Parts: sequence; structure tokens; C-alpha cells
Amino acid sequence: MPQGPLTDPAALGKRTLDAGEVDRFARSAGQWWDHKGEFRTLHQIGPARLAFLRSEMERHFALAPRALRPLAGLKVLDVGCGGGLVSEPLARLGAQVTGLDPAVENIEAARRHAAAQGLNVDYRTGRVEELAALRSQFDALVCFEVIEHVPDVPAFLAAAAALLRPGGLLLLSTINRTLKAYLLAIVGAEYVLRWLPVGTHRWERFVTPAELASHLAAAGLGRPICQGLIYSPLADDWSIGRDTDVNYFASAAKPA
Repeated sequence: MPQGPLTDPAALGKRTLDAGEVDRFARSAGQWWDHKGEFRTLHQIGPARLAFLRSEMERHFALAPRALRPLAGLKVLDVGCGGGLVSEPLARLGAQVTGLDPAVENIEAARRHAAAQGLNVDYRTGRVEELAALRSQFDALVCFEVIEHVPDVPAFLAAAAALLRPGGLLLLSTINRTLKAYLLAIVGAEYVLRWLPVGTHRWERFVTPAELASHLAAAGLGRPICQGLIYSPLADDWSIGRDTDVNYFASAAKPA
């Protein structure tokens, strides 16, 4: 029986992957672990990202909050893992981590760095729909700074949700589609402060929390819990708070 556009991994891949975006990040693969380079901002937000991941997984899976390796026993998929900036901390916390990225260059950089740190992370080149076609299942799926680069967010989230086991948890971060986000995340970050290369973001691809909740519901997941990721210019650091006008986190569970 021939596969339709919603079940054929190749057809779905054209909707959930922007080849131009993949090539752009692949060209910067050698800079992932340069704290002062192109990915400086990702290193700066690292502590806040990890705090969100840890607190949400501890809450959802009823884990011991003060354990040295609280994520031990959990299978976690890091989608769009890049050079491993999130995969490695998750592995240090005890999770069995699979890092997935469509760019070979990124996966090679991630493997080299993990090996140098003595960390065991299963890095793979590929797309979420390819893993979903293999019926792979994970306890948690992390998708940070990815969906704002995806052409078809509902299709991408549907494929991601298929990778979660019943009772699993999806954790993501993205950018709200507001005037404030346009001024700060594009004009400020790309043109004024030069934190990011010009063209990194496209405002029309930003996703509001309400839209995200609708897409997640269509994918069979529960209502998301959203928290803001807020920059303090005076302290030059990032923290978790209530303001979701620009950057925000979200977590949504798959019914058990």
C-alpha cells in the first residue's frame, strides 16, 4: 500500500526540514564549543536551559531532586542537538541520551567533543520522522531552539510526539511572535548587538504560546506549561521567569 504525505518519511521531511537552515548551521559546526564565538548566547543560556529541563523532568517523573544523577534510567532524545550543548549535560545527569541532528558536520563535532569528555552519547544523523518510522520510543524529548526554524511546525510536532512513550514528556524552547520579540530577537540580537548572524531568525516562523498549545493538542499531547527565558542587560545573564513575550520554554506530557 503506498504511503501518503502524512506517513511517508521522505514527504514529511520536506515539510519539517529547511535545507537552507541545516546548511547554515553545518557551516558553523566547528564553533559549537567556542564560548566566545557564534554560539556564545547558547552557552550563556545553558544554565537556565538545564535548570528548566531538570526541574520539569524531576516534577513529571517524580525524581529525587537532590540526587547526583537524577535522570538515571530515563531515555532522552535531544532533537536538533547541534554540537551537543544540551546532550552532554543531560548525560552527566544520568540520562541515556540520543542526540539527533540532520547535519553530518554537527554530529561529527558532537561526537568528538563527547569522546574527549569521556561521555557516552548516542549521536545520530537524521530527522524525527525517520526515527518515528522505526517506532523508536523515549521517555523525554528535548527540542530547544528548533521549531522557529521549521517550515511546518504541526507536522514536526506530530512526528516528535510519536517518539514519546505513553506518559512521556516533550520539552522545548522557542520564540514568541510579538513586536517585542522582533525588536529584541531580530533587530537587537542580529543587527545591533551582533550576537547572531543576520538572517538567523524569521519573524513569521515564530510561534505564540496559544499556537503551540493548539499544535501540541493536535499531536495528542497535553496543555503545555510555559515559562519565560529572560535576559538581564545589567547582569548580562539569563533566567527563568513569567515573561514569555520573547523567549520561552514549554513542557507538555503525552497521556499515559
